[in-house]
Amino acid sequence: MKSTVPPIPLENLILALLPVLVVIIIVHRWGLGVWTPLYATARMLVQLVAVGYVLKYLFLTDSPLVVLATLAVMLFAASWISLRPLQRKSVQQYLWALIAIACGGGGVVLLMTQGVLHLETWYDPRRVIPLAGMSLTAAMNCVSLAGERFEAETDRGANYHEARRQAMQASLITVTNSLLAVGLVSLPGLMTGQILAGISPLIASRYQIMIMCMVFSAGGIAAAIYLSLSKQQVMSKPDES
Repeated sequence: MKSTVPPIPLENLILALLPVLVVIIIVHRWGLGVWTPLYATARMLVQLVAVGYVLKYLFLTDSPLVVLATLAVMLFAASWISLRPLQRKSVQQYLWALIAIACGGGGVVLLMTQGVLHLETWYDPRRVIPLAGMSLTAAMNCVSLAGERFEAETDRGANYHEARRQAMQASLITVTNSLLAVGLVSLPGLMTGQILAGISPLIASRYQIMIMCMVFSAGGIAAAIYLSLSKQQVMSKPDES
């Protein structure tokens, strides 16, 4: 097997946009508006091209400060994006999201890189940055789902414990489905990439097990912390006893 992944020619990559165009046309014809999918697609293209150049530089750096600064930017951005579905946003909620994602996503990736992988260089950018991206994204998504559901439940009059239960359950739906489907329905990107690069599927599966544990635990811990911190939001309402 070859040890490198062949590059995708740009003209071939354009073909990947055709089904995206199909979805955008459907959305437009169904009267849902095309601005959001167009903006999201354009932003995805710009971000991924830019991040390709940035990562090329970061992977060559030998500075822990550069890696830490990169992780900080990722953390602050994830915390901000996690609040997007909420109708009412505040500085306090941003701090809760920041703490939750830092403890859930950051804490778990620290365990994986320093404990499971036992990196010789603790800040190895080729491993720390991609893994941190996956962990922080999982934490961000679960906090976002938990926050949105918690807000909806409290708005309809649910007490804190009921709202927390419903929000935690909702936050784990996607990540739990990924655990159930991995290997049976889906072959994850990391595992696929390693196999294409010539790594044994048995070795690739070990890495994917680590990734799935990281994603599930980062999301679950982050959501739990955010919901725990949100208790004072409910208790501070005038109609709460």
